[in-house]
Amino acid sequence: MNRNNAAPQLSPQVCFHGSNQGDALFERAWRVIKFDLQRRALRLVRGDRAAAEELVADTALKALIYMRRVPQRIRNPEGFLFVVLNHVFLDSVRHLDREERVFRYSADFDDDHWSEAVAPTLQPPDVVELNESLSSIADAIEHLPRESRQLFALKFEQDLPYAVIAERLHISEALARKRVELLRRRLRQKVG
Repeated sequence: MNRNNAAPQLSPQVCFHGSNQGDALFERAWRVIKFDLQRRALRLVRGDRAAAEELVADTALKALIYMRRVPQRIRNPEGFLFVVLNHVFLDSVRHLDREERVFRYSADFDDDHWSEAVAPTLQPPDVVELNESLSSIADAIEHLPRESRQLFALKFEQDLPYAVIAERLHISEALARKRVELLRRRLRQKVG
């Protein structure tokens, strides 16, 4: 039985062409595991195709950034993609939980509109623009001082909580939050 017929294909069809080792590593793993990632994403979001597409796209972007930075650390790229998918899903659940605690939604809010707003599908021009943005972000990260690169790795690659980051850097949690915010601003300035 053809595996492609076992579950519906999700878009966008993301294609990454790069010349470095991380890009090649990502492309090989992506080709092998994409179908299984899509199925897992559909299961995680209980069949919501738009949310599954967003999960898969976010997973691809996060994994690609990490693989570009430190391809030598990845021993099992396919397994790594599943780990990233799970982290992205948990992040989205936490984010929605925080929003629900902050915002009160009215009863007449259209659920279909909500899913469109939360999970937009990427069109090919968006994917190209996203790839260009990723390249400029990777460039900006490469030019950061060593301490800032370490902070970036702890927060955005390893996705550690602020308390753990503070402990590892021997600083207070408030200072860790402040440094992450300053790092975000610096990267936005360099990329923007």
